[in-house]
Amino acid sequence: MRGLPRASVAVVLGTRPEIVKLAPVIRRLGDAAFVVHTGQHYDASMSEVFLREHGLADPQLRLGAGGYGRAEQISHMLLGLDRLFAEREFVATVVQGDTNSTLAGALAANARGVALVHVEAGLRSNDRAMPEEHNRVMTDHLADVLCAATAANVENLLAEGIPATRIRLTGNTVVESVLDQLPERAARLRLLVELGLKPDGYVLATIHRPENTDSAVTLRAILTELAALPLPVVLPLHPRTAAAAASGGLAGLLDHLRVVEPMGSSTFLGLAAHAAVLVSDSGGVQEECTVLKRPLVVVRQSTERPEAMADFAVLVEPGPQLGHSVEAMLHGHAHRVSRLQRLPSPFGDRTAADQVVDTIHDLVGGPRQAVAQTANHDR
Repeated sequence: MRGLPRASVAVVLGTRPEIVKLAPVIRRLGDAAFVVHTGQHYDASMSEVFLREHGLADPQLRLGAGGYGRAEQISHMLLGLDRLFAEREFVATVVQGDTNSTLAGALAANARGVALVHVEAGLRSNDRAMPEEHNRVMTDHLADVLCAATAANVENLLAEGIPATRIRLTGNTVVESVLDQLPERAARLRLLVELGLKPDGYVLATIHRPENTDSAVTLRAILTELAALPLPVVLPLHPRTAAAAASGGLAGLLDHLRVVEPMGSSTFLGLAAHAAVLVSDSGGVQEECTVLKRPLVVVRQSTERPEAMADFAVLVEPGPQLGHSVEAMLHGHAHRVSRLQRLPSPFGDRTAADQVVDTIHDLVGGPRQAVAQTANHDR
């Protein structure tokens, strides 16, 4: 990337969603990027596979902060990042989303006076029980530039008194990430054959959030509803969910599902593109379903992505409402999917990464790169 010195932009990430969404930004930064992996997701199936799939080099620094509680984890990250910022000079730091890694990157950059860019700013669930809500609010108020995905995100920031001069409406990098990683149709259909599945003949589910896994009662309610659905349910099992199911004595419920190992981006998107319904507590899947044009049941108490709820998704609590909602989506499924195919994603048009990188150039005074006009692939 001309105009920015080599390794001059610290990109702090630590989880699968951050890798997925920052990959387009890192590629456009080129050798200006200095990638720090905090280790928040330390299982290889949740980290290394995504780095490889998205064509990213090994991070220049790993902090190994995984496996700790929240406070100790953030503390460990802060110490490592503070040492880095004391030893090296960066023109900017980029963080994404609302993880512990996001907050640690923001606090460390602020402490050392490094300009901070927050990608995916302005999300609000208005649910203070969510640690992510605290992370994203604090990061937004520390950031020098806030890259908001939607107009509603911009309004959230303005309502909190953040000056409009610090806010950029960029769209969400998830759009280009999905389109870059989605296999061609023929490859997707081969994948279904390998797994013994038929298009529109299965449900794809992901469950991993603490609100759904920390309570055996809650997890039992979710797995019970999934096991009772009229279609096969494919469940890529997150390490946290696997541990919770084992400790809660729920292995019998897993026996009724098509449990598979955690998947890389391409495999997951290939399956999601042909699922009759998606069921998830993931924020990223709420965005991805709008690009894939597939209906989604979100199993959570609240959501910070109301844009997806308008047409693509429905929010339910664990329990019978989950099963009822999936079966309602299966009724008239062909008409529903046909309607979704005609709707644009509310999260942007595949230019977000270019706009984020242009914003970094504007912030630090370097020449901007011409935005690449990349048409959406016809997949």
